[in-house]
Amino acid sequence: MKPLSRRVFLQVTAGALAYPMVVSSRALGRGGSVAPSNRIAMGFIGCGGRMDKDVQAFLQNKDVQALAVCDVVRDQRDRLRRRLRLEPAAACNDFRDLVARPDIDAVVIASPDHWHVLISIHAMEAGKDVYCEKPLSNTVAEGRALVECAERHGAVFQHGTQLHSLGVVRLACELVRNGRLGRLKEIVIGSPPGKATGAHPPMPVPDGLDYDLWLGPAPWAPYTRARVFRQGWYFISDYSKSGWIAGYGVHDLDIAQWGLGLERSGPVEIEGRGVYPQDGLYDTILTYRIEFTYANGVKVIMTDTGQNRHGVKFVGEDGWVFTRSFIEANPPALLREPIGPDETHLYRSPDHARNFLDCVKSRAETITPPEIAHRATSTALLGGIACQVERRLRWDPARERFLGDPEADRLLRCPMRAPWSV
Repeated sequence: MKPLSRRVFLQVTAGALAYPMVVSSRALGRGGSVAPSNRIAMGFIGCGGRMDKDVQAFLQNKDVQALAVCDVVRDQRDRLRRRLRLEPAAACNDFRDLVARPDIDAVVIASPDHWHVLISIHAMEAGKDVYCEKPLSNTVAEGRALVECAERHGAVFQHGTQLHSLGVVRLACELVRNGRLGRLKEIVIGSPPGKATGAHPPMPVPDGLDYDLWLGPAPWAPYTRARVFRQGWYFISDYSKSGWIAGYGVHDLDIAQWGLGLERSGPVEIEGRGVYPQDGLYDTILTYRIEFTYANGVKVIMTDTGQNRHGVKFVGEDGWVFTRSFIEANPPALLREPIGPDETHLYRSPDHARNFLDCVKSRAETITPPEIAHRATSTALLGGIACQVERRLRWDPARERFLGDPEADRLLRCPMRAPWSV
């Protein structure tokens, strides 16, 4: 572990006193099949539906030791704690208590979107490595703050854009980047539409939910079940500024920018239009068409799946390739042509969770590190802003500012409810 600042050392020491002694993975084996020095002790933050898949992905690796769980919903954290066969003291309500524990090496974060950056930053400041679900951030400014924090603390970070580790996705991007399609003309993305709902009257906060902490940096709003449960936050702008464009579409934009070779940059122009709910609790975009233009002249056209097939289609002068969790091409022979030893070979990951674990040990960069995560998410957020203002925007990907548009610039950040800030 890298040295801790005096402030973080005092936080960690104070946090450790609140727990019964738990022996770190570096001193305790699990199952006897992996040496204690090779174990990675993990904590899991946000124990809802998505975390079930993350836990399965990580716990199938014998060098992982689950030590703690955290969720503001008591039933959710207790359910996961029992699944992991942990003692009651291993479950907590406040993520700050979990990241303060000195016996944890890395955390997995599957909280609502508006918490991703704050929890990640607190964890990295406490010396933890971080696997965080998508989308990375709720605003462009938050995403940049996370990138800078990871660099400052030397943290290993992995973004939950799992498609980046699929061999078919890598092959599609290698075909594009090695010129197998000829000159690239455009990229067409189909991604799921948003959702609408009716009015949901205020309800009493149920026992076992820390609602104030669930809201965290978001504006205060009356409790109703549809806001907190069943992933309703994806469609409420207080918690997901661009709605499903970022919440789901970040996967597809991540693939598109990887194929373009601009996964650490972004577009230079964005224009979009969309349809929004007229009333009800959900207020983020339903259907949309967004056009991103990159410095090399290639356009990425992103629509909801009512207009284009779900996935990413790279269209060149000599053919096309389509991918998401599978791959298709025209001409089909493109898929039978091996990538030569002197051609571009992209980062190969055997498995997304395994890649993170390997990098925790080696300190190498993961396949979806902070900068790539930020650029995929920020492009999605820019698409949401373009749909909101309904005009063509010019973007400087180096400075991360709009050109000559202070009104749009103000949408790159949002205030946080005290005492939260980045």
